[in-house]
Amino acid sequence: MAATFSFELLPPLKGNNIDKVFGIIDKLREFDPKYINITSHHSEHVYMELPDGSLRRLTVFKRPGTVAIAAAIQNHYGIPAVPHIICKGFTKEETEYALLDLNFLGITKLFLLRGDSKSADTLSQDPEIYNIHATDLQEQVNRFNQGIGLYDLPLQGIDSPFSYGMACYPEKHEEAPNIDSDIHFAKMKVDNGADYLVTQMFFDNSKYFDFVDRARKAGINVPIIPGIKPIVTCNQLNVLPKVFRCDLPEPLAAELAACTTDDQAKQVGIEWCIAQCRDLLAHGIDALHFYSLMATNSVAAVAREIF
Repeated sequence: MAATFSFELLPPLKGNNIDKVFGIIDKLREFDPKYINITSHHSEHVYMELPDGSLRRLTVFKRPGTVAIAAAIQNHYGIPAVPHIICKGFTKEETEYALLDLNFLGITKLFLLRGDSKSADTLSQDPEIYNIHATDLQEQVNRFNQGIGLYDLPLQGIDSPFSYGMACYPEKHEEAPNIDSDIHFAKMKVDNGADYLVTQMFFDNSKYFDFVDRARKAGINVPIIPGIKPIVTCNQLNVLPKVFRCDLPEPLAAELAACTTDDQAKQVGIEWCIAQCRDLLAHGIDALHFYSLMATNSVAAVAREIF
C-alpha cells in the first residue's frame, strides 16, 4: 500500500481572500492528500495611548477564523479538513462555540494543541476560563462528544462525535524535563482518546525512530506520523533549531552553511527532504505529513519524487 500524503497550511493574513489558500491547495492536490490541517492563531493585543495618557488594550485579529477556512476547503475540494483547536488565547466558551460550529458544518476531525505560550496573553493562565494544557482541551472535547457542555449543561444534536490527533515531540518538548516525561504525556493523550500523533518537525530520522521505539515500549500503539518540512532559506539553519527546538544533522548544517543564496538552500532542503522521506518509507512508515509554510513549491517537488 502506498504511503499517504497530508499537509498543514497557515490561514492568510486579513486582507487576503480564500484564493490564496486555494492556490496552495491547487499546487498540492495532485498528490491526493488524505487531509489538510489548518492552523489556528489566537488574537493579539496592542496598546493605544489615549489623549489623557492612559492606555487602552485593543484586540487585533490577524487571520480569518479556522472554522470558516476549514468549511471552505472541505466544501470546495471534498478533502477532509482538520482544523487546529488550541488552548492559548481562546476561552473554554470560545472553544465550545467553535466545536458547535464545526459539528453543525459536518467537520468532525480535529487536531488538538496547547498552542504557542510565548505570545499568548498572561490572563490566559486562569484555569477557570482557559484550558491550560492540551490534555485539558482534550477533556473538554471528550465531554462534548458525550453531549456534556460547559457547566455540565447538556448539548443536543451531537450525532457525529469528533475524532482527533495530537502532537508529539521526537526531540522532547522544550518544557519537558526529559524524554521519559514527554513519553508519559504522549501516552496520556493516547489513553484519553487521541487516535494518532503527529510529530514536530525533525531532520534526523534516527531521532524519530528512537522516539517511536520508546513510545511502543511504553504502550503507545496509535500511528505516530512524521512531520516533515523542507528547508527553503539560508537563515533557517539557525531559525528552525531556535524556534522549534530541533537539531539539524551536521551534514545538512554544513551544506546549508555553504549556501550563499536562498535558491541554493532551497535545493539543499529539497534533496535532504527527499532522502529523509525515502528512508522513512523504507522503514515501513505509511504516512507523511508536511509543514508547507513558505515551502509549498518545495513540498510539491519532494512529493513528485515520493508519491
